[in-house]
Amino acid sequence: MAVQAPRLLRVVGLAGLTAIALNGVVGSGIFVLPARIYALAGAASPIAYVVAAVLIALVVACFAEAGSRSEETGGPYLYARDAFGDFVGFLIGWMFMITRLTAGAAIANAFVAYLGTIDPALASGTGRFCAITLAIGALAAVNVYGVRRASSTVNLLTIAKLVPLAVFVAVGLFFVDGSRVELFSLPEVGSLRQAALLLVFAYGGFENANVPTEEALDPRRHLPIALLTTIAAVAVLYVLIQVVAQGTLPELATSATPLASAARNTMGAPGGWLLTGAALLSTLGSISALALVGPRILFAFARAGRLPAALAVIHPRHRSPHWAVIAFAVLTWVAALAGGFAELAAVAAVSRLVFSASTCLAVPVLRRRRRDVPPRFRLPGGPLIPLLAVALSLWLLSGLTRAQAIAGGVGLASGLVVYAASRWLGSTSAYARR
Repeated sequence: MAVQAPRLLRVVGLAGLTAIALNGVVGSGIFVLPARIYALAGAASPIAYVVAAVLIALVVACFAEAGSRSEETGGPYLYARDAFGDFVGFLIGWMFMITRLTAGAAIANAFVAYLGTIDPALASGTGRFCAITLAIGALAAVNVYGVRRASSTVNLLTIAKLVPLAVFVAVGLFFVDGSRVELFSLPEVGSLRQAALLLVFAYGGFENANVPTEEALDPRRHLPIALLTTIAAVAVLYVLIQVVAQGTLPELATSATPLASAARNTMGAPGGWLLTGAALLSTLGSISALALVGPRILFAFARAGRLPAALAVIHPRHRSPHWAVIAFAVLTWVAALAGGFAELAAVAAVSRLVFSASTCLAVPVLRRRRRDVPPRFRLPGGPLIPLLAVALSLWLLSGLTRAQAIAGGVGLASGLVVYAASRWLGSTSAYARR
């Protein structure tokens, strides 16, 4: 009697998917972003957050409809493959994987930077090496032991990062100088565009929840709820954080640690330590979500024959794609040690725009090609919202710097090489079997 191969476990519920999405969005950026946005938009900065949230909601809605069609691991890779074929699907999936990898490495560097405010020795040299290795290694180990523990870790770190931010807002609102905040006027158009560009990237990361659908209890129903809830909740949180920061910190535009400094102004030294701790937990939470999601892309590639078959092996006891987890952790670790935050973030930014545009464009195509699998969540207005979301992505791509464009080109070229190698190796293997 044949022994059935182990399968992934369906254990992640609505709360787990929402936590994965929240962890992807609320990362290290919000702890420094209020200063940069205020420098651009001044007292009307909160409006920039609202404008960016409305724009990114178009993209989120497209991911919600695409995700409501599938119960298979892969996210944007699957949407592009089903809509545009294997070649385009692989390249989009590759860019998605590059985003997870470089984002994880960049956030690991942000993690040691925050550690350096506590002990400077941990931000460089041997201390940096040990801190990055321990953070990535520990979270990889949790993921090897299975999605149940990995999802619980993500849930715990999500709560741990949101509670200090909620305290910051709840206390800080009582100290806001209203004359420093304008809620009903728009910034100058040029400044608003620059601020919105930064904030659209800050709202990214929700798409993490689209990947582990094969381990979700009811992904077609729960995923749209998780995505739309996340973007609405984060928009409210970000606006309130900006209001408190600019209303309590006169020197906000030039502050290197805006939230920690604002917290010291309202809660004293304990407030500063609270927000520093929140920043550390936030970075760890983001890395934990990426350590869960990233390996699933490698797993999907391997199952489709585009990467070594070992990456598609599921551990018989823990039911995790353990070799994919280990491989992703090693790649993230190498990238984190080799690069800095700015360089890695540039690659992630370009890759995110590519797979976002692809997913939005895939929505109307899938409506025609996959009528056998109707979505559980369908956008109103026919192709209008997907086309607007594609236009937004192209608009953001047009604003990339030369360095960002080169970084994205390198990422795409590496995907072409891997795809060509997988086709060639597949052909030679088939020839050898004849």
